[in-house]
Amino acid sequence: MLAVRLVTRVVPDLAGVDPAQWDALDHGPSPFTEHGFLRALELSGSVGPGTGWEPHYVLVEAEPEDPSAEDAGSPSQGRTLVGAVAAYRKDHSYGEYIFDFGWARACMRAGLPYYPKLVVAAPVTPATGRRILLSPSLAPSERVAIEAALVEGVRTVADQLDCSSVHWLFCSASEHGRLAEAGFCPRASFQFHWRNHGYADFDAFLATLSSRKRKQIRKERARALAAVDGPVEFVPAAEWTRHDIARLESFYRRTCYAHGNEGYLTPELFELLPRMMPQRARFVRVRRAGQIVAGALCFQTEHALYGRYWGCCEEIPFLHFEVAYYAGIEHCIREGLPLFEAGAQGEHKLLRGFMPAPTFSNHWMRHPGLHEGVERFLRGEAMEVGQYMGQLARFSPYRKDDDGRPLPLPDERPSMGEVGEAGEQAASRGDDAIELG
Repeated sequence: MLAVRLVTRVVPDLAGVDPAQWDALDHGPSPFTEHGFLRALELSGSVGPGTGWEPHYVLVEAEPEDPSAEDAGSPSQGRTLVGAVAAYRKDHSYGEYIFDFGWARACMRAGLPYYPKLVVAAPVTPATGRRILLSPSLAPSERVAIEAALVEGVRTVADQLDCSSVHWLFCSASEHGRLAEAGFCPRASFQFHWRNHGYADFDAFLATLSSRKRKQIRKERARALAAVDGPVEFVPAAEWTRHDIARLESFYRRTCYAHGNEGYLTPELFELLPRMMPQRARFVRVRRAGQIVAGALCFQTEHALYGRYWGCCEEIPFLHFEVAYYAGIEHCIREGLPLFEAGAQGEHKLLRGFMPAPTFSNHWMRHPGLHEGVERFLRGEAMEVGQYMGQLARFSPYRKDDDGRPLPLPDERPSMGEVGEAGEQAASRGDDAIELG
């Protein structure tokens, strides 16, 4: 085996990065840092010029010590990708789902610039996943060294772009702890996730709920399904027709308009998914009188189902709950998927079997006073949300002999009792409490 040296470089897009090498890195359960998803965002114009999301990918590659041993036709030829981070220069705070608008206002009051900032995240996607992607073949000592090189690479990008701050959003629990040790203030929030405890079928899941909640869900499902044609379909992107793509995009746009915005994803993104993520992307499709009247975009890996965007062209009672929650739960049981993340926020999910589960971020501010103020705020915020999560747990729909507490995935997630967090609502209320030290 040839001796190697590590080379760190930054690229503005993934056009020149081998998809096989990128996807060979350890992404954990999430598909949202895979080459297909990130490249589709680039090619569709959902990130890049004019969007406020400017990509800067930090790569660490292993290069043979003897360049003559390989064909050196290009700067990266002969190198093997062993680590990567997807970072984005941001001119705003939209599409992040970890709210820092109050921090930006605090900077404005103090006469300090808050933008640009650097964000390490899956763009416009509030789903937990690894943010520091490493080769699974690395020895423990190599993992430590390459992770340190990537974190330092992110800091260097922030310096070169004159960013006010660095934000690691929806990182894994293990990364959360290590980034805190590296000087990035830890912030915890939560979502509502459903865990598959080995249920044989949907009725077996219902049997773990209180009688009242069980009856409510059965009633909602019956009313929704009676109004449409047959069961909800989960259609892989590889099988989408042009009509499917058009309907899915129109549902997304209608929901965005209903909430007063145009949405972050361009129409081209939906057109690219069949080619870029043929098995990951799913159209949760509903027909009525033969016509597609509602649906949702989901993403599926071997470990989890991720619900993203719901929409409809007819208002049908309880159909949202069926498409966005119940059909997904049933699909996870059928496919043996241990986790269902149905998106950000939503206390109404609690009554339908989704329990509070911690999510994590880490933050560094260039201005020492702002950094100290954020650090103080986050300590208080964590206490608030720990209390709020405890209050929510008391409203669990599960029977007392089966409390529905999330089971951790093999590599990362602690139980909610191990982490104090602040909910996104509490965070947005308290952000204005930041004071510069």
